[in-house]
Amino acid sequence: MFDIIADSACDFTPEMAQKIGVEIVPFYVSLDGEHYRKEGKEIAVRDFYQFMVDNPSAYPKTGLAAIEEFEEVFRRQAEAGRPTLCLCFTGKMSGCVGSARNARELVLEDYPDAKIEVMDSAAATVTEATMVENAVAIRDAGCTLDEAVTWLEAEKSTNNIFFTVGNLDYLIKGGRIGKVSGRAANFLGIKPMILFKDGEIFSGGVARGRQKSFEKALEQMMNYLDANGGTPDDYRIIVGYGYDEEEGKRLWMQTRAALRAKYPAAQCEVGLLQIGSTIAVHTGPYALGMGIMRRWKKQ
Repeated sequence: MFDIIADSACDFTPEMAQKIGVEIVPFYVSLDGEHYRKEGKEIAVRDFYQFMVDNPSAYPKTGLAAIEEFEEVFRRQAEAGRPTLCLCFTGKMSGCVGSARNARELVLEDYPDAKIEVMDSAAATVTEATMVENAVAIRDAGCTLDEAVTWLEAEKSTNNIFFTVGNLDYLIKGGRIGKVSGRAANFLGIKPMILFKDGEIFSGGVARGRQKSFEKALEQMMNYLDANGGTPDDYRIIVGYGYDEEEGKRLWMQTRAALRAKYPAAQCEVGLLQIGSTIAVHTGPYALGMGIMRRWKKQ
């Protein structure tokens, strides 16, 4: 058996994390660029979104999960002799995994026999959640830490997110997309499709109008399933939404209906998760889409 730590970019609420036995190390977020608070602990995700909606010209910022907090958790684990897996937000968009690895080295100086594995999940939000869910399934099946690391490293490249945003302003501000193409898309009323894979953001095409962008994201996920084989039951699928919960629920229902229509013999389980503050800083309050990753199954 082993224990699981994750940073808050996996977007589990404290209640969800406690239920599945995962400890969360929080990122920090700031509304004014000066005062930073722990995501989900010192500022609720809902309050963060409300601020973004009420202040559309403001651009909140994020701060890394602190090395001291990782060190505190790892040291406690080492003292208890507990093997530990720590899953971190993609290293291509954040230095969080570096903080965790530095904390691990500090703890190993005092506890050289401690088993602490820090993994760059190459994932974010709903796909980091699928990584954590797979890790939980592996742990609960009685597998070892080494077995978990081997499978997750081999399969993390299967995680993809297909999503859209309300506008491109936040991606432009964060340097995730070019200013010229971004502003042109905003002006033309085109909704950008964003593809997240291999730990970074790519263009996923365009759609005209919000509803068309939902349909496009769903189409892209269905194409992913066609290309990679199997049925939806071979994958973990989670719909992620920002400020608008009702919109998220509609896409969740559309996604389940489309999957069940195409794969009538499959259970077609689909999760629903609110995208957290750390990711919302980059995407804005109206991100919507779905993430997918291969599902671990006991052999």
